[in-house]
Amino acid sequence: MTSKRIDTPHGPARAELHCAEEGTAGLLLGHGAGGGIEAPDLVAVTRSARDAGVHVALVEQPYRVAGRRAPAPAKQLDAAWLAVAEDLSATWFDGLPLVFGGRSSGARVACRTAAQGQAVAVLCLAFPEHPPGKPERTRQPELDGVEVPTLVVQGENDPFGRPEPGPHHEVVVVPGDHSLKAGLDGVSRAASEWLGRVLRPLVT
Repeated sequence: MTSKRIDTPHGPARAELHCAEEGTAGLLLGHGAGGGIEAPDLVAVTRSARDAGVHVALVEQPYRVAGRRAPAPAKQLDAAWLAVAEDLSATWFDGLPLVFGGRSSGARVACRTAAQGQAVAVLCLAFPEHPPGKPERTRQPELDGVEVPTLVVQGENDPFGRPEPGPHHEVVVVPGDHSLKAGLDGVSRAASEWLGRVLRPLVT
């Protein structure tokens, strides 16, 4: 495991690299609003992605690196994420297709930046479809706006709701709530199968 600090327009971010033996792509994974890169679902996907031949970078946003708990505004999160992606695409993942991903808030960032960051696919863990108890405040347009293959892995009892499938994205439901802790085996299987499927045409 290798770690590096990366300068962004909103302070230094941190990326933690987990290498596959022979990586055919790079997967960037972002954390949720109030949690870090040690979240169980991020750890599980990191392991399964490496086993599937994908390098993984767990990305810590500048506000977390600075020790703040409250997340930065969306525009700052997106700008910092794109700066990290640009750096990693020129260094660790030089010449490799990039998959953007993350859990909760990190999944939203991945969706919003996929086009600008030239991601070939997007992996969403526990996408927060709406704030708990407020289905009218839907974030579905962020998901619908992604035009590359997208996988959403959602807990069946997630209080943040469940996104609707769409032309470019599929939704896999696993046991558990927003943390996905109760469905980690299903999370790993879904991510591994999907990564193999969407990346195969790009690396053969």
